[in-house]
Amino acid sequence: MPLKQLLACLSESKWYNTVMDKNNFLAALQEEAKAFNSAVSTQGGDWIIKGFIDIARNIYTISVDTKVISKIMELLLFPKLAHFAEKHGFKMVLPEQQNFYPDISFVDDDGRRFALDLKSTYRIDSNRVNGMTLGAFTGYFRERDSKKNVTFPYGSYRGHFVLGMIYSKVDDLIDERRRYTIDELENITSVIRDFQFFAQEKYCIASDHPGSGNTKNIGSVTEIDKLVSGSGPFASLGENVFDDYWVYYLTKDMARAAELKQPPYTNLRSYSKYKGLAK
Repeated sequence: MPLKQLLACLSESKWYNTVMDKNNFLAALQEEAKAFNSAVSTQGGDWIIKGFIDIARNIYTISVDTKVISKIMELLLFPKLAHFAEKHGFKMVLPEQQNFYPDISFVDDDGRRFALDLKSTYRIDSNRVNGMTLGAFTGYFRERDSKKNVTFPYGSYRGHFVLGMIYSKVDDLIDERRRYTIDELENITSVIRDFQFFAQEKYCIASDHPGSGNTKNIGSVTEIDKLVSGSGPFASLGENVFDDYWVYYLTKDMARAAELKQPPYTNLRSYSKYKGLAK
């Protein structure tokens, strides 16, 4: 057997497994994500999901609720991620509770762990998205050995990754009250379309502002090119700076609780000044 063919066979075998660091893991995941479009969309770019069906074969359309869409996308992608795990010699460990971090833990035979969160967001225009939340900056994020609300302690993972999906909402009016039959399947408008997948380390797509609402979550950058390329503000600074920034970040309420007049910093510029890094 020619050497090139032998190496190809060995690379597919379960017993021949190159030890993965986080860079190899990311490269493998990015390669796998190239095929995810075919798992969720038609050749025309429409979502393959049209609605929910009951035992009488009636179909009910789906709303554009982001939580509903995110959950369905998880179900669609699960077989693809299971294939990825098997191909690279990982065991997939799912969280015990819905609010546990991460969505999926990949664990190899030697106990090396990689955390993956599945995130989705919709386009605002051709250059920007609505944004995503990238997990808490309190709790397990600060208590790196804690087992609360996390599958494994945060500090035990070799890397923290995000598999992101960007989509467009369909402008056509969707009548959520209407009920369709199976014969009318082709007439049902998909509520989302035009998917773009990306995979990056979490710190590379994080912003220096919390996510939306009052929850203590890390926000993402909203520029599509920065999400896809992993070139957020912390990407060039490194994960250690990202960790230090968010471990000690305080909201106004947190600052008051700590008896401070105001948070010591609110963005990377004031963080640099606070740390004495600004020139």
